[in-house]
Amino acid sequence: MMALNERPPFSNSFRTSAFRLAIAYCLLFTVSVGALLGAIYLITGSVLANEVDNVILIELDALADEYDREGQEGVIAELTRLRESWGRAGAIYLLVDPALAKRAGNLSSWPFSGVPKERWLEFDIEALRDGAMVHDPVRARVVEFPDGYRLLVGTEVSERRQFQERFRAATLWAIGLTALLGALMGLWLSRRLMARVRAISTACQQIVAGDFARRLPVGGSRDEFDALAVAVNHVLTRLDEQTLTVRATFDSAAHDLRGPLFRLRGRLEELHGSAALDAEARASIERALKDIDSVQRTLAILLQIAQAESGAGLAESARLDLGELAREITELYEPAARAQGLNLDCDTEGAWVNGHRQLLTQLLANLVENAVNYAGRGALIHVTVRAYAEGARLQVADNGPGIPVGDRERALRPFVRLSSARSTGSGLGLSLVAAIARLHQARLSLEDNAPGLCVVVQFRAARPENALEEHAVPAPPTPRVDAAA
Repeated sequence: MMALNERPPFSNSFRTSAFRLAIAYCLLFTVSVGALLGAIYLITGSVLANEVDNVILIELDALADEYDREGQEGVIAELTRLRESWGRAGAIYLLVDPALAKRAGNLSSWPFSGVPKERWLEFDIEALRDGAMVHDPVRARVVEFPDGYRLLVGTEVSERRQFQERFRAATLWAIGLTALLGALMGLWLSRRLMARVRAISTACQQIVAGDFARRLPVGGSRDEFDALAVAVNHVLTRLDEQTLTVRATFDSAAHDLRGPLFRLRGRLEELHGSAALDAEARASIERALKDIDSVQRTLAILLQIAQAESGAGLAESARLDLGELAREITELYEPAARAQGLNLDCDTEGAWVNGHRQLLTQLLANLVENAVNYAGRGALIHVTVRAYAEGARLQVADNGPGIPVGDRERALRPFVRLSSARSTGSGLGLSLVAAIARLHQARLSLEDNAPGLCVVVQFRAARPENALEEHAVPAPPTPRVDAAA
């Protein structure tokens, strides 16, 4: 809920919208090219077929005219002349009588078992080519004369079919190469976009983690990413200036208040020790001292929250054993818990994390002290630390009244005191815990212990380095504060 250690975004480029958009454009481009090439293929095939049909029809008309002038003998003479002079390339002629017996032409016999009813016919003939018999496709048309004779005129279309097959293969190869090129370009474009987006995302994560001096990278290509990065960097610079102004004002006010509060407390203690005071005045001074202590604690916690939210202290981070630290804090609070009738125990194991020891001590102290203050007399408080391959899990659980589900998110906000609270705390304890968890990129969650509350903090595993962030600034010493929520 308060974590920064979720799975990094854009871990798989194939799931990104940029890749899906590139694939969509690739498919659109491929379909468009395929439709264009397919249309060209169909039109070319249609033109070639019409050209063959026109040649056949012209020859049929010429031979029909010859039949009208000279009769059968004229057609036979013309077919003989065409055969002896070779005629046009690939031409097929055959004149048959009513019994379908050959009378003239370059075909050996009628190629059909009867008289076909189709206007245009396609069949194969045997031809000698390069010393071998091959089957060549023929497209032809038959015309019937009044005396029952039939004339077949056609042309061999093997070259046309070979051309169409080559054209079809070239078209398919072109579509395939277009799809491949489009996919490669889409993958390259998506990876290039993802590199820019990943760089911006990484910079944003570093800024959220506390490196407020970090800025979004500008590639220098003056594209929309550079324009966005420049605009965001201007906003970050302006926010940084305003944050520095507010922080300086807050720090100055906090330090200016410390002196007067310290002197006021000293005067009240001195007055409280006077023997001339009556009981009523002494009680009033004691209440004023408690109020001053509450103000000082609230001021100290606010300073700590501001320090944690700013990322300060990360330069002092080191590799430490969270389990050992939890045992130390538990032993420290065990007498106080026993005095209030509580059972406080600890079950930990070695779990190494990178973190600021003093801030993690404050986190543990606040969690244990919250449980001690709110669990109720006779309650059991159990502190657990477990190590996993991906990190460490800290758990502080009690069987007290707990926090309603609807109030758990609100309980982590500053100055929130739930209605069930029984102390006069400032409402900043869990807010400080949340700030320290965010600083260490840990996941903080409030869960149901059935009954009671279970606070879980999951840390990342320790890295070899001694620091979490190389741009962090050292932190000032942190005083121990009240952990009341």
